[in-house]
Amino acid sequence: MKISIVTVTYNAGATVRDTIEGVLAQDYPNIEHLIIDGSSTDNTMEIVRSYGDRIATVVSEPDEGMYDAMNKGVQLATGDVVTILNADDFYIHSHVISEVVKAFENSQVNSIFGDLVYVKRHNPDKIVRYYSSANFHPDQFAYGWMPAHPTFFVKRWAFDRYGLFKTDYQIAADYELLIRFLAVHQLSYRYLPEVMVKMRTGGTSTSGLMSNWILNREIVRGCAENGIETTMPKVLLKYFTKVFQLIHRPVMKPS
Repeated sequence: MKISIVTVTYNAGATVRDTIEGVLAQDYPNIEHLIIDGSSTDNTMEIVRSYGDRIATVVSEPDEGMYDAMNKGVQLATGDVVTILNADDFYIHSHVISEVVKAFENSQVNSIFGDLVYVKRHNPDKIVRYYSSANFHPDQFAYGWMPAHPTFFVKRWAFDRYGLFKTDYQIAADYELLIRFLAVHQLSYRYLPEVMVKMRTGGTSTSGLMSNWILNREIVRGCAENGIETTMPKVLLKYFTKVFQLIHRPVMKPS
């Protein structure tokens, strides 16, 4: 089984090395890493190109936003399974991909997801919040909950059959896509009870009140476009539960 990992970058020179090193450290051999850059003006591409052919595909050109770049990566991917790992994210240990492949082979599902931890941007050893996907069910989309997207691995044919990320969303196209895949088309899934990814805070979806307002407005829109009834107050109820994410800490597997 071949795994395609799509990384979207734009002026990510401060973080992209951790992302690349986390992929290269994986103990599973059949990995295709694609980096889709939006014409960065910092040293991102200098870092990326320093890895030579250890990165399967590198594209650097203007795009129409991060979801347009993700779509480019998905369309270039040749793996059996595709996942998105952005330049603020990195795998927590070297066994993540091999464990995902084992789960696909043992359970015959079409998608897999797990947990992640948010970490300090300049101190990735400091956990800020624990995002568990353990209790996810498609009914929870109406309440603003989805599986942790950077841990979501899906058979590539799903994009061909059910469509790509919608580029007219600013922040929540991943949410809408997961609704489409898991709720509307009922792709089979399995939850892996472990932390897979560290995500730095300060990214597009965690960068302030305005981004949160846009995010939640687009969540309501994504639900409506896919026949799921919800309201903004219903979606905002998730913030009461997020308090527990700030307190609870996962049991971490050794790297």
